[in-house]
Amino acid sequence: MSGSVYKMIELVGTSTVGWEDAAKLAIETASRSLSDLRVAEVVLLDMKVGEDRTILYRTKIRVSFKYHSGYEKLVLE
Repeated sequence: MSGSVYKMIELVGTSTVGWEDAAKLAIETASRSLSDLRVAEVVLLDMKVGEDRTILYRTKIRVSFKYHSGYEKLVLE
């Protein structure tokens, strides 16, 4: 029997530009530590409004990647 195992994690990206930019940043950052990224699903979009009316867009994504032995020791920064 052959097959694959995938792990899913949740990440939150932030941006002053927009939700799409926040999601892209989360994926780009994760791809520096994880290999074989497969699917990213947008879970939540929200905004943080500052006292000076600045807006910080936040995108929560669920990302799957192919699980390889040894990932259990991986720490995301």
